[in-house]
This record gives sequence, structure tokens and C-alpha cells, in this order.
Amino acid sequence: MPTLDVSELNIVVSILGAFTVIYGLVAVKLKGVWYLGEALPAVLTGMILGPIAAKFLDAKRWGYSTPGQQDAITLGIMRVMIGIQLVIAGYQLPARYLHLHRKAIIVCLVPIMALMWLATSVCVLATIPKISLLAALVMGACVTSTDPILSQAVAKGPFADKYVARPLREIISAEAGANDGFASPFLMLAVNLLRLTENREEKLVERGRGVGEDTRDVGIALGNWVIETLIYIVLLAVVYGAVTGYCARMGVRFSLSRRWIDSESYLLFPTALGLFIVGTCGAIGTSDLLACFVAGCALNWDGQFLAETERRHDEVNSCIDVMLNFGGFMYIGIAIPWQEFHQPATTGITYPRLFGLGVLVLLFRRIPALLLTYKTMPAVVKNWREALFMGYFGPIGVGAIYYLQHTRLLFPKEKVASARERELLDAICPVVYFLVLFSIVVHGLSIPILSVIYKYANVRPITEDAVEIRRRSIYMATPVNAFAGDKDTFIVYNRFFRPLVNMATLPISRSRNRSDTDSVSTESEEDKKRSHQSKNTRKHRPSHPAILWYREDIRCAYPSEA
Repeated sequence: MPTLDVSELNIVVSILGAFTVIYGLVAVKLKGVWYLGEALPAVLTGMILGPIAAKFLDAKRWGYSTPGQQDAITLGIMRVMIGIQLVIAGYQLPARYLHLHRKAIIVCLVPIMALMWLATSVCVLATIPKISLLAALVMGACVTSTDPILSQAVAKGPFADKYVARPLREIISAEAGANDGFASPFLMLAVNLLRLTENREEKLVERGRGVGEDTRDVGIALGNWVIETLIYIVLLAVVYGAVTGYCARMGVRFSLSRRWIDSESYLLFPTALGLFIVGTCGAIGTSDLLACFVAGCALNWDGQFLAETERRHDEVNSCIDVMLNFGGFMYIGIAIPWQEFHQPATTGITYPRLFGLGVLVLLFRRIPALLLTYKTMPAVVKNWREALFMGYFGPIGVGAIYYLQHTRLLFPKEKVASARERELLDAICPVVYFLVLFSIVVHGLSIPILSVIYKYANVRPITEDAVEIRRRSIYMATPVNAFAGDKDTFIVYNRFFRPLVNMATLPISRSRNRSDTDSVSTESEEDKKRSHQSKNTRKHRPSHPAILWYREDIRCAYPSEA
């Protein structure tokens, strides 16, 4: 006899599927017209359906057979979500990007991150009472890195296609991918200094150890930090990611030359590589985030992997991105610890203090560091306006949740923790979660507001580096910052993905008219404009299409097939 089975699995997959369907029906309006990404709607949905409101979803009920599983579940979801998307972000950068822009990357990873860490820690110390300086340094390290997922939306979204120069978009994407793994040294340095105040057994290179009060123990703590963090976690992750990415690139090239790999397997390759690296790095204890990004860059080191995905009209990885964003950010909305946002008796945390912290972090965490250092990387950040944009759009998101859960695992449970450790464990969860929520809301709404300002200020979209892409359906909306070339193509400006040509030789620039400003066009509108725009396309087409224009349907360019 049929029975009603309202299990947690059935509820979760039903809600995730319903949200994906509803969002997809209006996705062009949400992303292409209103400039809303996936993060803010997904988080709001999780909050509405989570334990704070409708109580349909509650992460504490998942894995209930073993108590205290929510931290492990949260860390696992964040690892998989970030790892896969970091591989995708790495291979979508131009060939040899980390080598060609190594100076800018070093500036972003060392002085800028150090200033961000210190500034954030000062903001935490100024607004959250009853915590020590070392606890503030630990919390500041958790939110130092820019979120790789939210930053990809800023660097590759429709708004950036229209108004943000490609060099700035590329450095935002590269920095977000790299600095998520480079937050480990700052976090572990603060953790080791905090352990210095505890009377524990003195052993070198032991993850759960602490040191005594003798001044010689400072050297032991710093030695532990150098060996375990800088060498084992950071350096090993870079080497492992580079070797894995190189082997993957050689394997793909070998299979392509013999036509052994089909399109499905080729396009799923970054996802499979990300899962492999997350699992193996987790097993050996090194940084899976840093290894994933380096592997993605190594996979496309010669530019061939990205070029082949373009020739195969890759929509698989973007779909995986969207599904991961839906599930991950909806989970964050469910897991927000609302009851911990107001505890004046213990940590002194209140809603006004958290809101003040969010404003201070938004203003001082990143913007001053970029304004101080942008002149050292003139190739990617050309003026103070671009530095201000890059400094403002440094969102806090999934990476902060990852480091929060990682930090909680480094310390003993609250019942056996020391006073200083309990002080940190009580305050770190509400502080980090609120900053994540604050950043998702503020940065999620900033792009729509900025687009309205640009519209009324008559800021013209970027009309450089034209790329011709194939139109796959008459029902396909015109991409943002593009116009219809003919019935089978679109001409797209300022596209993030670069073809295998010297883009510095692209002088193509076209003055847009009113008929090109619509980012979403219906079929009837396209029919009316097609004849006139086809004439304009032929008129403005460069005389050397092999250099100045790129078609997605060109033949495979691997040496063995040329």
C-alpha cells in the first residue's frame, strides 16, 4: 500500500529541483537584465525554507545517526564545491597566465593579503568584545581570502562583460583562485601563536599540539608553522597540483591525437580532476584548494584545453557551476546560526556589533590595500578607479566557511578546551557566518545598483576584442554586450575567454547604436534587425579574419591533427 515518505533526502532533492526549475525559467532576466547571480537567491531560499522560518530543511538532522556531524558535512560540501570550481577557474584563464603575470599575482598574495588579514583582525577586535588579539587574528584569517565562487561571478558575469576591462577581470579571477589556498599561512600562524599560550606537551610537527610558556617555545611554534604550513600544506599543494595538471594535460593531448576521448568525457574532465584532487589532498593533509587551482592552470598551460572546449561548444562546466552554486549557497542559508548572533552574556556579540563589523570590513578589509599597491601592477590595474572596483568586489563566501570549519577541527571540543580556546570557538562561528551573509547580500545587490548608476550616467559598454560565436538556436537570447551578426552568429565584445590568437593585435572597435543595447531580444525583434545588422557586420568585419576574429566552429588545432 502506498505510504507518504517524507524523508530528508526526498525533501532536499525536491526543493533543490524546484528551485533550479523556477530559477531557470527566468534566468535570463535575473542574470542578464537585473544582474543577480545564483548566490543571493539560493541563500535567501535556504533561509526561508531552513530552521529559522519554514523548517523544511535542517542540516542538523542530516547524519543524525552519529551526533555532531554537521561540521563534517559542512566542510565536505565546501571542499567539493570549491575544489571543482577552482579547477574550472584555473583552466579558463589564458595560457601561462600565472607565469606572464607573476608579479601581479605575488603582490596580490603577499602584501595585499597580509594587509587584508591585519585590517580585518583590527576590525574584529574593535567591534567584538571579550576576545583576545590572537583570537581576532584567527577570525581575520578565516575571512582574508576573496571567495573564488562569488569572485568568478563578478569577473565573468554579464555586468563585467559590458563594463569591466578584460585584464582587470582576469586578475580578479586569478587572485580569487590563488589566494583561497594562500590563506592557510595566515590562519596557521595565528593558530600556532594562540597555542603558544597553552601549557601542552612540547612536540614538533603535531597537528593537535600546543607549547609551553618558555620563550624558546616561540621558535618551536614558528618551526612548526614553517614545516607544516609553508612546506607541507602550501608548497606540496603547489607541486602536487602542477604535476597532476601537467599529467592530465599530457593524457588529454595523447587521447585527442588518437581520437579516444569523446565530447562528454572531455568536457567532464575538469570536474573529475577536481574530485580526484580534493580526495587525494584530503587524504595526505595538504591544501586541496590551492592544488585544484594550480592543476586547472597547468591543464590549460598551452591554451589548447580551453580552445578545444570552445570548439566543442562547452556548456557542461557552466551547468556544473550553476548546480554547485545552487546547492552550496542554499546549504549556507540553511546552516546560518541565527541563535548565536545575539549572545551578550557570553561573547558580547549583538546584532548592532555584527552589522558595524560588516560595514568596517567592507570599507577597510581590502580597499586600502588595493589603493596602496595598485601602482605595482599597472598591466592589470590601470588607475585608482579600477583599484577601487577590485578592492570593493572582494567578496567573502564559501572559502570563509571552509576555513571556519577547518579551524574548529584544529582545536579540542568546547568541553575540554581551555579558556582562550573556548573564547575563540564561541565567537568565530557567528562572526564568520554573519560576514558571509553580509557580503553575499551587499555584493549581490551592488551590481544591480551599479548598473542603474552606469545607465543614468551614460557609461558606454566596452566595444573591443570582437569575437564571433555561433548561435545554436533561434530562441537563444542575445548575449550581453553583443549583437546579431547574421542568422547563425553573434558578435560578442569583451568576452572573458580568449581564443588562441594574439589578442594584443585586435584593433577592432565598433561604435554601438541604440539597436545594440538590448541584452535580451525576442525572435521577432531579431527578425526586424537582422537585415540591417548583417550589412553592418560585413562592413565592419576586419580584413584578416584569421587574426582579428575567432569562430567557435574552427577545426581542431592540435599538432597531430593539423
